[in-house]
Amino acid sequence: MIKRLQIAGKNGYRRREFQKNAFLYLMALPAVLYLFINNYMPLVGLVVAFKNYTFRGGIFGSQWVGLANFKYLFSTSSAWVITRNTIGYNLLFIVVNTVGSVILAILLNEIRSRRMLKAIQTAILMPYLLSTVVISYLVYAFLSAQTGYINGSILKAMGLPPVSWYSETKYWPFILSFVNFWKNFGFLTIIYYASIISIDESYYEAAEIDGATRFQQIIKITIPLMKQVIIMMVLMNIGRIFFSDFGLFYQVPQDSGMLYSVTNTIDTYVYRALMQMNDVSMASAAGLYQSVVGFVLVIGIIVLQVLLDNKINTEEDVTKYLDMTVLGVIPQYDQGGKKE
Repeated sequence: MIKRLQIAGKNGYRRREFQKNAFLYLMALPAVLYLFINNYMPLVGLVVAFKNYTFRGGIFGSQWVGLANFKYLFSTSSAWVITRNTIGYNLLFIVVNTVGSVILAILLNEIRSRRMLKAIQTAILMPYLLSTVVISYLVYAFLSAQTGYINGSILKAMGLPPVSWYSETKYWPFILSFVNFWKNFGFLTIIYYASIISIDESYYEAAEIDGATRFQQIIKITIPLMKQVIIMMVLMNIGRIFFSDFGLFYQVPQDSGMLYSVTNTIDTYVYRALMQMNDVSMASAAGLYQSVVGFVLVIGIIVLQVLLDNKINTEEDVTKYLDMTVLGVIPQYDQGGKKE
């Protein structure tokens, strides 16, 4: 009887909340419809990964081949290459972008002129707002074998022979890392800078009284208090470790076939399989492989982040958290690990 009353009370509360916020739900309806049409209706096409797709047969009329597309994908060297490049580059980008952005944020905090600070913040954010297509032409202006600035000015002045940048694979891990950092460091630097300026100044005042140098204050105060933000950003990037920046790996190398061994990722492979080889089934299989592994990583990162925050202590709490995460509801926990 008591349980029925509790259920009735919860249903009544939900009904009142819905009536109270009915206008807000109505405002959200167009966005929900767009999300459903754009993100969920295309999920029907996942069946293509298990078929020998033909345009005549269509999605439902093509021959069912089961896991044959995945078997063929993993039997070739392409699966290893695209997986290695996707994960390897993302790990490299995480390390380079995190270390570089934290250092720049600390240096930015040392600037005392507000006018200079605003000018630098605007300048470092500009690359993040540029299209990758524009960036690819900027890179080409430097690396072109005939008219590039590096070959035509720097190497020529040093008496060195020109380099065919778009056919030499050994340079591109460094080039792609630099271009990715240059494009994204401004956004990350501002995030880390915001975490620095939120630190209570009394910590630094007490450290100065104790005779700590500025470098010691950075090592002992700034970086430890930035730890939570750094961990959060790193975990968010790890959650997307199976996804790559398509423009960076396709546009910047100018789709050079000589560089496929170091620039081909899962995203570019799916595009080329679809547009160049006209293999819809293989492209779908590679895309589904990427999505499933990416989904597992995202769920794992969510659970890991909560566990690191000491918000979940028992296996039962982990199960409840996963159930509510899938439904889009994140439970709140107090410092003792109990649900509020």
